[in-house]
Amino acid sequence: MTQQPPPSPPEYPEPSAQAPQSSPYLPPQYPQAPQHPQAPQYPHASPYAQAPQHPMTPGPPQPPVYPTATEPPAYPTATQPPVNPPAPEPPAYPTTPQPTVTPPAPPSSAPQPPPAPGDPAHPHHIATDRGRVHISAQQRRTDATAVGNLLLYLPHFLCSLLVVALLSLIFGDLGFLFVLAWLASGALVFHRPAESALARHLLRLRYPTPQERARLEPVWREVTARAGVEGRNYELWVEDSDHLNAVAAAGHIVGVTRFAMNELPNGELAAVMAHELGHHVGGHAWSSLLGYWYALPGRIAWRVLRAVTGVMFRISRAFSCFGVVFFGLFVGGLALATISSLYGLPLLILAVPYALAAVGRRAELRADQHAAALGFAPMLAAVLEKLHQQEQRQVAAVTAAHGGVPVAESPVSRLLASHPDYYTRLHHLQAYLQPQR
Repeated sequence: MTQQPPPSPPEYPEPSAQAPQSSPYLPPQYPQAPQHPQAPQYPHASPYAQAPQHPMTPGPPQPPVYPTATEPPAYPTATQPPVNPPAPEPPAYPTTPQPTVTPPAPPSSAPQPPPAPGDPAHPHHIATDRGRVHISAQQRRTDATAVGNLLLYLPHFLCSLLVVALLSLIFGDLGFLFVLAWLASGALVFHRPAESALARHLLRLRYPTPQERARLEPVWREVTARAGVEGRNYELWVEDSDHLNAVAAAGHIVGVTRFAMNELPNGELAAVMAHELGHHVGGHAWSSLLGYWYALPGRIAWRVLRAVTGVMFRISRAFSCFGVVFFGLFVGGLALATISSLYGLPLLILAVPYALAAVGRRAELRADQHAAALGFAPMLAAVLEKLHQQEQRQVAAVTAAHGGVPVAESPVSRLLASHPDYYTRLHHLQAYLQPQR
């Protein structure tokens, strides 16, 4: 066999000393690995300095010269094919543009002023643009308070009849015509010209201006529409007052103060007018005025008697104690004879004012219930709160006028009050203020 020559050794960098040009030993040359056709091409590493060639003669070895450290080259990473190919993206369809929503403004820390009475944003503002209106068949009725009021005026009526009969003696044989005319005069309560004269001269009311009528009529139309009442049967009047008040009188008078008309929201104004309509529907207005009218001659005679008695008492004081005793005996005997002859009727007259006040308070509660049943309970409660504050300011003014000493209300004044107190009226409204289940 023919011996293959040994492969030549790798070439190393020449040492600093002089080395022989050739070496008897040559390292073998190894074949390089075949290049894969699909492998990526990597950049070649930077060539290192060749290793020093060792001389043939022994000697101290020379330290090799190593290259300085350099940054390794950045090799590109092989891109691996994905195992699962990505799904094709769906086609882009045109989308409906979404409306831009403006975020609400943050609440301001500053206190906001309350809405004006005529502002539609007021919580007690009501709509008055009603269409068709249903009119009920029964426009008025006479409830128990109206009947009780007439019965309590009966003693006054009998006293007035006695006074009219005594006055009819002046006319002789025609005196009975005078009595009949007085009995028929009660029909004037429902006579429109007589009502107008009563509103102007006794109640101090006036007709509303066109601007005030434009304010009152839509509210009144809404109130009467809810009640099923023909609103044109009543007349609206205005009182020039800076207090919160209203009045229902005779058969067709509904009056409100200027303060209530201008300062209340239309819902609270409607509650006030619905309360007064309740007095008309229940018969409280005409029964009170009718009883007052037939009791008027007796009231006038009583005032004349008090005035004459006062004059006689002052005259009797001029005759010392004897005159006062004589006057007392005379008046006492006359009163005793009157009471015995009229079967104690004058004693009933002394208790009638307290009974009439009690019936009047009951009528106010009935009118409150009428307004609440029409849907004005929250508005009426707000009006009662304002009335209560108005009364408290008046009490505070009276207390300040008396040097800070509170003036207590007497039991007699409470018994003669024509309206219930604030807490009683609010208590009777609770059934209408609670949410319906």
